[in-house]
Amino acid sequence: MAFDITRRNLLMSGGAVLGSFALGRSQALAQSATPLKIGFISPVSGPLAGFGQTDGYVLEQARAALAGGVTMNGQGYAVEILERDTQSDPARAGQLARDLINNDNVDIMIAVSTPETINPVSDACEAAGVPCISTVMPWEAWYFGRGAKPGEPSPFKYSYHFGFGVDEFYRAYISQWDLVETNKKVGVMYPNDADGNAIRAVLAPKLAEAGYEIIDPGAYETGTTDYSQQIRTFREAGIEIFNSFPIPPDFAAFWRQAAQQGLHKQVKIVQLAKTGLFPADIEALGGLGGNVSSAAYWHRDFPYSSPVTGLTGVQLCDGYEAATGRQWTQQLGASLSAIDVAIAALTASGNPKDKEAVAAAMPGLKAESIGGTVDFTSGPVPNVATGPIIGTQWQAAKGGKFQYDYVITENATDTNVPVAGTLRPYNA
Repeated sequence: MAFDITRRNLLMSGGAVLGSFALGRSQALAQSATPLKIGFISPVSGPLAGFGQTDGYVLEQARAALAGGVTMNGQGYAVEILERDTQSDPARAGQLARDLINNDNVDIMIAVSTPETINPVSDACEAAGVPCISTVMPWEAWYFGRGAKPGEPSPFKYSYHFGFGVDEFYRAYISQWDLVETNKKVGVMYPNDADGNAIRAVLAPKLAEAGYEIIDPGAYETGTTDYSQQIRTFREAGIEIFNSFPIPPDFAAFWRQAAQQGLHKQVKIVQLAKTGLFPADIEALGGLGGNVSSAAYWHRDFPYSSPVTGLTGVQLCDGYEAATGRQWTQQLGASLSAIDVAIAALTASGNPKDKEAVAAAMPGLKAESIGGTVDFTSGPVPNVATGPIIGTQWQAAKGGKFQYDYVITENATDTNVPVAGTLRPYNA
């Protein structure tokens, strides 16, 4: 049986009901002196800091919405969210998870953004028997990268992941690249990490089957400083599409060298993932940042709202910009969606203090979030719910105080999302 958790269900249905909108904090606390504890781990500093930049604001909104406590299955609870910064260090991510499990006794864990954060946290939770919700990395790198085998039963009981996979990238890229005429020669630069290895193994062959010629100079190590060999290979092959999944410092170094050696002049589409997601990534490139193509796992124009906070995407982003003076980023909605799903999982369990009950509820969970429906009943493998990747491009802003607009250019993986513009050639 699937648990279908929507804002209306959380507020009005019998049984497991989210009461943060209906109960005062004193009433919830009167029912239970034991709070629900949610661990939240993300990279707020270090080379992956762009992913965690907005998390403080998201957590403020969630804490405000949950300040009155929640009621689940007739029992009231206060809610505590305990956030931790991985400093972009996988070893630290695992240690932080163990500390939250052993010292803070969290009831559920949230891990957000990139394999360097999510996989070690998920592994720590799996070993300790603590439910874990994660998002923002290819699900293949999460599932197979942690030891699951194709065609075999899932080895995971407590850890669950939602979001995009290689198929979503493939569909978005095919849709996006059809918008500009090219010779279909794609230079790929995939790192030797969980993301890069998963993408090389699955996405590149699918693109080749679709008629694209893949030019791959081989895996590179994160932190590489000299990209002359890759640039020479791409120039000699005459690529007109470039695709990479690097961390931001690596792409910035590569693209500046590519410009110095003239590669940027022949490339018509610069398609990035893992970097190029946030305004700071693009602004750091100076004049080389305009018309870089990206992909959005969330956007302010997604037509959904958060069951926990009641906020729409536009409200969330406008609030962030007003509070910080910074341009919104897609991580706002991604991190809030993880909180939406975690609260839904606790609610669906019937007893949110029982970790076994929460884990047992997860396979049948179907929850609404600010990113759309998260459905763990539909696969493609156990413990995973897929989500969209939407083609986007950083185009010169038409007005306002920010340098670039983040324009949706295609919507093949979620046709409810409105397309706002067309893809421009990189050198247009």
